[in-house]
Amino acid sequence: MTTPETVVRALAEPSRLRAFAAVVLGAGTLADVAAASGLKVKDAGVALRKLREAGLVEGDPARPADLKPLAATLTEQMPADGLAPFVRGDKLISLPVAHERRRKILEHVASKAFEPRTYYEETEINERLRAWCDGGELDHVTIRRYLVDLGLLERGGGLYQAQPLPM
Repeated sequence: MTTPETVVRALAEPSRLRAFAAVVLGAGTLADVAAASGLKVKDAGVALRKLREAGLVEGDPARPADLKPLAATLTEQMPADGLAPFVRGDKLISLPVAHERRRKILEHVASKAFEPRTYYEETEINERLRAWCDGGELDHVTIRRYLVDLGLLERGGGLYQAQPLPM
């Protein structure tokens, strides 16, 4: 699925941005994209592959993908719960730098992923956090460490226990 994050990631690389611009301007074949973008054929091929994977380019000859559904999501009102843009649905996209906001986001994840006062083995903790991190820029090990550091999970005797959230 193409998200704003995948678009930014894909186009952050200058060669992919140049290749995408070439496709938008009408270049369709690999040779045309390479000529229009000023890239070597090999580099243009890699860029086109990455653009296809990101959902920005489709078909052969290459053409820009329809991004209207993505554009429609960008006009939706952001929820006022303070979770946006860090949480989208049940996915953790990123974490804020500010400690209090980071804690709020991690409390949300902990409240949705775990039952308070329940014991979990590390494999289950990892599985539940992997589901939250899938598609984002964070990994489950980092999130687990933050949850332990903040006291939202306690670790001991090979088990983890989810803690009740403060009121």
